[in-house]
Amino acid sequence: MSLHGKRKEIYKYEAPWTVYAMNWSVRPDKRFRLALGSFVEEYNNKVQLVGLDEESSEFICRKTFDHPYPTTKLMWIPDTKGVYPDLLATSGDYLRVWRVGETETRLECLLNNNKNSDFCAPLTSFDWNEVDPYLLGTSSIDTTCTIWGLETGQVLGRVNLVSGHVKTQLIAHDKEVYDIAFSRAGGGRDMFASVGADGSVRMFDLRHLEHSTIIYEDPQHHPLLRLCWNKQDPNYLATMAMDGMEVVILDVRVPCTPVARLNNHRACVNGIAWAPHSSCHICTAADDHQALIWDIQQMPRAIEDPILAYTAEGEINNVQWASTQPDWIAICYNNCLEILRV
Repeated sequence: MSLHGKRKEIYKYEAPWTVYAMNWSVRPDKRFRLALGSFVEEYNNKVQLVGLDEESSEFICRKTFDHPYPTTKLMWIPDTKGVYPDLLATSGDYLRVWRVGETETRLECLLNNNKNSDFCAPLTSFDWNEVDPYLLGTSSIDTTCTIWGLETGQVLGRVNLVSGHVKTQLIAHDKEVYDIAFSRAGGGRDMFASVGADGSVRMFDLRHLEHSTIIYEDPQHHPLLRLCWNKQDPNYLATMAMDGMEVVILDVRVPCTPVARLNNHRACVNGIAWAPHSSCHICTAADDHQALIWDIQQMPRAIEDPILAYTAEGEINNVQWASTQPDWIAICYNNCLEILRV
């Protein structure tokens, strides 16, 4: 799908509810397809799959399905070649994996790690391993991270039935865990990091789970909400504190000392996205309606100002940089999704 003939820079979609979770499809045959999750403070929530129609240059809602509670995160299977089933994962009360078909979207498996309890500990986030798409990691308010393995089996009448099992569960933090992300270091399969309410960034290796490394601790012990690895240089990651107006860039080779602070936002930061194709570009989005793109090449010298700024019509809840279409960034605010050409 080539939109270059039209050279439109911004496309907008209005959902029937507040949009919180949002992400780009990765498959090469599904360009400009995104999943959106509703944020409604009740049990009944929705997920919509939307796509940009090439002819009309408008977003079209292709599918809507029910989801219990708001999704804290959505991710499509990191399948850049289009060889796996078309799967979408969502986190909320549990981790769910959905298969997107031509006619229907079907729940393939619900991954529940506390079978012996009537209560579930909600999942704050998850990540899908890019090197091994049969591996996912979840973070929970119960202080743990769980690494899940998926299987696809052949069953009569249902091809590629997907199921999952717990590979390992570990107590990752002293308090709630708010985010988890696999690192591309060391082969890209076994290293991951997490952040949480104890204000620390911790790094783990699936091959040596008996110990972890504290990469950073917030000086005021403020909870850290998000963590994001640089897509090209696995030494760098970004994090942000709850209600914080700055994003901290860390270098795992220099623990506990930020190499940069990005602090032009005038209200709390909600989202971070590294460029998929460049090690020195990162986008931050905040309640000040701004999405800012930064060039951090001159680290460790101070990064004074962003190189690009976009002002939305509302507080930006989320930002995602399209991994297979690096010219495009998606943001959501209020009930709107916008994709911006950069």
